[in-house]
Order: sequence, then C-alpha cells, then structure tokens
Amino acid sequence: MENKEFSYKGAVLNGFIALLLVVVLFAAAIYFFIKADKEAANAIFGVIFMIAFIICVNGFIKLEPNEAVALLFFGKYKGTFTRTGFYWVNPLLTKKSVSLRARNLNPEPIKVNDKVGNPVLIGMVLVWKLEDTYKALFEIDSQSIAPSSASSKGSSARFLSQAFENFVRVQSDAALRQVAGCYAYDNPDTPEELTLRSNADEINEKLVTTLNERLNMAGLHVTEARINYLAYAPEIAAVMLRRQQADAIIAAREKIVDGAVSMVKMALDKLKAEGVVDLDEERKAAMVSNLLVVLCGDEPAQPVVNSGSLY
Repeated sequence: MENKEFSYKGAVLNGFIALLLVVVLFAAAIYFFIKADKEAANAIFGVIFMIAFIICVNGFIKLEPNEAVALLFFGKYKGTFTRTGFYWVNPLLTKKSVSLRARNLNPEPIKVNDKVGNPVLIGMVLVWKLEDTYKALFEIDSQSIAPSSASSKGSSARFLSQAFENFVRVQSDAALRQVAGCYAYDNPDTPEELTLRSNADEINEKLVTTLNERLNMAGLHVTEARINYLAYAPEIAAVMLRRQQADAIIAAREKIVDGAVSMVKMALDKLKAEGVVDLDEERKAAMVSNLLVVLCGDEPAQPVVNSGSLY
C-alpha cells in the first residue's frame, strides 16, 4: 500500500465546482475584452483573467479506480493523489500518472544451470503491481524509457509503465537464475531433497520471496510467481531421457525380481508342505533357476518336456 508519509495533503477542490469557477474566469476575461474599446483598463483586466483561466485549467485531475498521480512542486515531491473521481489541485504542480493495477509478465524461458550443473530451460509467469509510487518514480532511473519530452499524459503514463515492466523483466530474470541454481532438476537418489521438478509449491514460494526482495527498492510487489516451463536443455535432453528410461527399467526389474523370488519361495514351500515331490538341493537349485528364467524373462518361455525319469 502507498506509504502514508507520501500521501498528498494539499488543498483539493471538487472538480465540478472548480470547473464552474474556471468558466466564470473565462467569461470574465471575454467580458473585459469586449469592454476594452470603452476603457483601456478593461483590457488589462481581461488579460489578467485570461492568464488566470489558462493556469487554473491545468489543475484538473480525473482518476479511475487503482490509478494515482504523483505531484511535484518545482521538483519537490508533495505526495501522491489517489482519490477516485474528478478533482482540482494546485495548477502549478507537475503531475505524473501511474497505474496501481495488477499486471502479469510471461517472459520467454531462459537457460540456467541447476544445482548439479545440468543446463535446463526454465520459464515463469508472475503477477505484480506498483505499491509505492515514490520509490517507483524516484528510486529507479526510467528516463531512458520514459523521456521527459513525452507530450501528453497518456504518452507519459505509457512510457512509465514500460519502464516498470522492463525493470521487473530484468530483475525476474536474475531472481529465476538465482533460485534455479539452488536446486537440482531432479534427484531420485535423495527423494527428501527439494527439486525443481518435484517440489513446485516450495520453489514458487522461494521465487516470490526472492523477487520481492529485489523489487522492493522500486516500490513494486509480486503477488504470485509460478514456474510454468521446465525441461532439460536440448544438448543434454536425449542423454537425460535415456538415463530416466534406464532408471525406470532398473526399478521395474527390481520389482519383477522381488516378485519372482517370492513366488519361487512360495512354490517350494507349497511342494514341501503338501509332499508333492521330494527334491534334493541340486534339484531345488535347478528348479529355482528355471522358475526365475520363466518369471523374469521378457519373452515367453519355451517348455521342454522330459519323457524320462526325473533323475
């Protein structure tokens, strides 16, 4: 929220009442100009009223919700006007219009190195808004994008908005690199460790905190930031895919072997308990070998029929 220390405390007049008074000034100027041919002093009064009219016209402010105007008196900051509606203030004040509405930023994904040095492509989307107009206007240099030669209020506000967006873009890039470098893309060997792939909520919270630390100097605040793109860089994507496939195959094989061993043990125990056949150690080893081949093989086993004696 806007710092109360910087809120405008000067005189403010309802815009419609001020408009009526300005029209009276203009009418008075016209009246004295018309009467100038009868008395020379009337021309002087006409000029005075016309000058007053021209000066007073510059004092009007019209604000929509979530808009603000920073006011300066010959370079000295006098506060920020945030009242919604139509008002009149000191016409000698310089006005800088800014928007307090929420805006989003969705930059292109960037290439960074994660904690273990793997290059990854990572992108994010963030929602930000201006909270302190004094910091935003006077703590960062926006002159390269918002030149003082802007000829209109709308043009000046647009240039300032571009300056703020440029500042957010640069700082968000740096913050994303900083956060991404603190975590590995993935680490199946230590599942308790936070990773970019598996712990999105925690990473997003860290990203918001880092962004606000960087943008606080400019009076800007990030309300939400989320990683919306994450992938290995093209140069290592194929290798990491093969690694992931190998890890999946190994995990599947481990599960198959565990199941096969359990089934072989169950078969031997059942044969022994029901007295179907009495096998010596050599025949048990052969049976275990055959069952493991059948249960763990990728291809269907081809049975061999023994037509002779078991021994």
